[in-house]
Order: sequence, then C-alpha cells, then structure tokens
Amino acid sequence: MKAHVNTVMLHLVFFRNRLINSLRMFSFWRFFILIMLFSVCSLIICNYITIQSTQSFIYNQSQIIPYNKVALLPGTSHSLGRGIANPFFENRMDAAWQLYASGKISYIVVSGDNRTLSYNEPAQMRAALVKRGVPDSVIISDYAGLRTLDSVLRCRDIFGQTNFTIISQQFQNERALFIAQHHNINAIAFNAKDVTAEQGLKTSLREYFARVKMFVDLYITNQQPHHSGCQIAIGS
Repeated sequence: MKAHVNTVMLHLVFFRNRLINSLRMFSFWRFFILIMLFSVCSLIICNYITIQSTQSFIYNQSQIIPYNKVALLPGTSHSLGRGIANPFFENRMDAAWQLYASGKISYIVVSGDNRTLSYNEPAQMRAALVKRGVPDSVIISDYAGLRTLDSVLRCRDIFGQTNFTIISQQFQNERALFIAQHHNINAIAFNAKDVTAEQGLKTSLREYFARVKMFVDLYITNQQPHHSGCQIAIGS
C-alpha cells in the first residue's frame, strides 16, 4: 500500500513539474511574441511618420528646387573594397555637382567620418567634387560628421546655417530632414540617384532600424553631436 502511495505521489510531482514547465514556456513564448509585435510595429510606425513628415520638402529635379546658399553633403565611403566604387558615393557627388552647376547652391559642406588617419570621408568627397568641376574654394570640410544627426546639427551649430539643402539618397534625406525639423532647422533635400534594389537591399533593411534609433535619440535621450567646436563662417 505504501509503495502504491509513493508511486502515485511521484506521478503527481511529475505532472506538476510538467505543468509548471509548460506554463513557463507559454509565458516565455507569449512574452517573445509581444516583443516581436512591438518591434515590428515600431519599425512600421517610425518609418511611416518619417516619410509623411518630410515628403513635401524633398525634390528630385534641380530645376524646381529653391536656392539655398549652403548644401550639406553627408559622407559615405567612396569604395566598397577591392577597388569597387560605391554607387551611393558617386551618385551623391553627381547630385551635388548638378545643384552647384545649376546655381541652386553656392557652398557645399562635406560632412563625414574622419576617426582615423587612414579613413577620411570629407577628403574623399572634396577630391571627387573638385574632379567634377566644383571649385575647391566653395567646399567646406566637416571632419566630425560621424552620423547623420551630427552632420545636421553641426551644420547649424558650427557653420551657422538654419536654412540649407541636404543632398543624399532619399532614405537618408528623409531621416536627415526629420532630425532638422525636430530641431527647428529649415532644411530641404535633393535626392541623388538611388542604386539598384540588389545593391541597396542591406542599406534599406538597416534604414528601418536607423529610424527607430533616431526616434530614441530625439525623443528619449536628446542625443547631441559627439563633437562641438568653434563656429566657422561660410561666405562672409
């Protein structure tokens, strides 16, 4: 009789433990699903708000874009490695030259990453623009444009511009304009030619997460540029 009772007790403990584990697994998966849903909704909402808030300030034709004295040209590497030119870089340089040649801008702030001696985006952009025919005297280098937020805010704080034209591909123009609007900067943007879907797939996917990070930077952490500095007058 005692052995039978012990057997029953063991079965009860076994089923109790299975029930507890099942509940734990259910709670884990429910939590996981909620996190995934929240993440997907955040990606969609941040992307939608960014596009809707900026589409009226983006231009595709140099003939109709308003004049601004200064253009902001955000940086990217000129090469993809192994001697392959970066189409994002080349198309941005072409767009900047197009606006300058059309008389829609007078100066260009090339703002990019120069964290190491061997990597200098502003120098690469300056060389590419001069090669296309932009006078070296109208190009101003910002070596602390570590990311889009830094470039936009430094164009205001360091170079004294509250009205300027951003030149990049549409995905970055939208994000840069949203940052500018949040900080009461009157910016417009000119779209450089985009790349093929295959070439831009990785960048397009990463952009969704960059927009969520942007909302965190602007509305939660109030992120500021990594580097400050003395003001530099343009065209004075």
